[in-house]
Amino acid sequence: MNEGVSAETLAAITGATPRDLGLYREALTHGSSGAGDYQRLEFLGDRVLGLVIASELFARFPKAAEGELSSRLHALASGETCARIAQALDLTAHVRFGAQAIGDGGRHSDNIAADVLEALIGALWLDLGQDAARAFIVRNWGSMIEGQIAAPKHPKAALQEWALARKRKPPEYRLVRRDGPDHAPRFRVAVAIGKLAEAEGDGPSKQAAEKAAATALLEILTQEDVK
Repeated sequence: MNEGVSAETLAAITGATPRDLGLYREALTHGSSGAGDYQRLEFLGDRVLGLVIASELFARFPKAAEGELSSRLHALASGETCARIAQALDLTAHVRFGAQAIGDGGRHSDNIAADVLEALIGALWLDLGQDAARAFIVRNWGSMIEGQIAAPKHPKAALQEWALARKRKPPEYRLVRRDGPDHAPRFRVAVAIGKLAEAEGDGPSKQAAEKAAATALLEILTQEDVK
């Protein structure tokens, strides 16, 4: 984190005046800097985010079944959603990177942006408590929670259902390759339903690549109407 970033700037991002700046410096420090990193706070923030969103969904959708709530939670707490929110907050502009990570495009990494956002939530929870963390999450996720008219369906779940409905073998995923440095990896994954059809997808994590591959295969199966 740039040492020039002030408590006022952090307050503008989080909506609350920080007390322990050290926590936020840790949340906004990448491992390439040689000065520690955000991973422990990311671990905590991920759990806080999941709990807050789950409780909000439980309260806002009293008639929703467990499966629907799970689908909504998965979409709202996904890396893609976290990265989008982090970018809207311009979080990576305040992350302390090593020179090599900057050269490798660390400030533009969706994976890092999502991790930093979760670490910031962890820092906020430790510094100011659960009410401040909840307020931050509700402010940044609330419109998306309310805006989901129908529960989203994860592509991997949709592909699994497609195969089951047609009495086909379940989808099988395999890692094709992994490229890039540790702080900004790229994965390519293939998915197949027996010998019926196969597709590949890319992403900043294995899970994201599997999702992209499932989406691609669903498009093939839908277009061709394979029976």
